[in-house]
Amino acid sequence: MTHRNDRTLKVGALARVEGEGAMYVRVRGTDVEEVRLDIYEPPRFFEAFLRGRAHTEPPDITARICGICPVAYQMSACQAIEAACRVTVDGVLRDLRRLLYCGEWIESHALHIYLLHAPDFLGYPGAVELARDHRDLVERGLRLKKAGNTLLEVLGGRAIHPVNVRVGGFYRTPSRTELAPLAETLREALDDALATVEWAAGFEFPDFVHHHEYLALSADRYPLEEGTLRSSAGRAFPAADFEENIVEEQVPHSTALHARFTDGGMYLAGPLARYSLNHDRLSPLALEAADRAGLGAECRNPFRSILVRAVEIVYAVDEALRIIDGYEPPPRPSVPVPPREGTGHGVTEAPRGLLYHRYDLGPDGLIRAARIVPPTSQNQAAIEDDLRRFVTARLHLNDHALTHHCEQAIRNYDPCISCSTHFLDLTVDRS
Repeated sequence: MTHRNDRTLKVGALARVEGEGAMYVRVRGTDVEEVRLDIYEPPRFFEAFLRGRAHTEPPDITARICGICPVAYQMSACQAIEAACRVTVDGVLRDLRRLLYCGEWIESHALHIYLLHAPDFLGYPGAVELARDHRDLVERGLRLKKAGNTLLEVLGGRAIHPVNVRVGGFYRTPSRTELAPLAETLREALDDALATVEWAAGFEFPDFVHHHEYLALSADRYPLEEGTLRSSAGRAFPAADFEENIVEEQVPHSTALHARFTDGGMYLAGPLARYSLNHDRLSPLALEAADRAGLGAECRNPFRSILVRAVEIVYAVDEALRIIDGYEPPPRPSVPVPPREGTGHGVTEAPRGLLYHRYDLGPDGLIRAARIVPPTSQNQAAIEDDLRRFVTARLHLNDHALTHHCEQAIRNYDPCISCSTHFLDLTVDRS
């Protein structure tokens, strides 16, 4: 005999996330028996593509993994290759890499906030419908995204899959004259960024708290392109020890691997982890914006991640302006990175969280093995756990309402499913 409260909800495709997949939730009575984030997109085999390629090629190849955050893939790849070849890129070239990364954060966060996630909080099915009633809001989001894209174009050669990045630095570095109009664009974007924080602070956030261990980079400044891994439970290790602390496992329902600590514990990477572990390293302007928005030193409500992303836009714009203000062109656009046998590791903070690369090079500089661990695969287990508890507390809702809330809950994490190896279809099974 089937309990009348047992049920199954199915959604063919979850809108406003990147990629293709499915969500399955089975409820029996008052128990949520199973939650699965099914990622069914075929594997993309980038790690296999890299084998046998020259050590100079990963920045261009891995940028194609994602059209939204290609710089993250380029920077993690460069770090790992340079570590294997025992080369350090510092000074102005290091600052230019950070500046490029700021552009990616600005455009990616603006895309998520205005076009993907804000419609949930404002009661609209999508950004098109939102724009019909609030054209000014969507235009502000597009201005912010354009500012980030412009930064990518100036430094990277183009906004999608930049072509100016190379191992050791850049093929070409800009003059001060070229950066001057960019600074003007960013000063205007700063007003939009601050207005975004104020606007998002007025959203109504569902009451939900998670207790996952946070994992993010930590450095002497707010982490983007480099740092040491640190967790909210006191773990700390360098990029070279990533695989000694993190293990990936295949699960039957996903073509993406699930990542956990080697002791079995799950963790969450991304804006909430970065902010909570590095709150004191925000710029004074970003810190003031966070305080005015009501964010404390730690944030554990995933629905408020949209607000943390808004604060990170303020930081990225502010940081970009700081770098541009002090910029003096370097004597050369890159440092030599001659091939040598070795293994190198690189970790950076993609907008959605930690991105790890490891390359094993032969003496000729050809890649013998590669490993890439993207943010969404690291967050999958925590997303499923959060959704389980989120559904458990809302079983009183009807199927339509519960489905809507589950879709919004998943969008909190801004999953980039294609990176993890694509769209979410939601199934809640109450048999």
